[in-house]
Amino acid sequence: MSSVNAVTLENLSKSFASKQAVQNISLEIPAGSFYGIVGPNGAGKTTTLHMISGLLKPDSGTISVFGKNAWADINAIKDEIGVLPESDQVFTSLTGLQLLVYTGMLRGLSRGEATERAHDLLQVMGLTEEKNTLVKSYSSGMTKKVCLATALIHSPKLVILDEPFESVDPASSANIRGVLNDYVQNGGTVIISSHVMMMVEKNVLTCGNY
Repeated sequence: MSSVNAVTLENLSKSFASKQAVQNISLEIPAGSFYGIVGPNGAGKTTTLHMISGLLKPDSGTISVFGKNAWADINAIKDEIGVLPESDQVFTSLTGLQLLVYTGMLRGLSRGEATERAHDLLQVMGLTEEKNTLVKSYSSGMTKKVCLATALIHSPKLVILDEPFESVDPASSANIRGVLNDYVQNGGTVIISSHVMMMVEKNVLTCGNY
């Protein structure tokens, strides 16, 4: 495992009006690790992940991603991060293949490169036969897998997954675990959140480094 931290948080805080969502969190996430964040609903997990990924600006504290101050050049940092979208945040009127190509081109890939990576990811996710099916016709497990593929399409160094195994059938969960395990074994870093400790233990501890 690399000695460089993928993410370093120092005294991170965030409030919404009078509600303190995150208060003085400090932690280090090593590069090349599979890292789980566990806590009950309302504990601030999603808020923390949104600050790391550049979706929310912290009130105070610092965030470093691979040694770079995340909020000093947030656009550069975003190029190194893949984020799992919610199913209602993707264009479900596109086919699986169209969605991945579109996402890849938004991430700066050429159409040819985006198409090639899309086909590779669809095969890895076990969705090749459904590549020309509209995403709105996918099952919840299939939708989660294609959403994960959108997070991986640009080959990020860090993938942030908020509740990636929620409402996913066992077969799809196993497939996702395999994809993430390969990703970590090839040098990537994964951060997942869950409000269920057993879920994190099952999926993080069986996927290698932590």
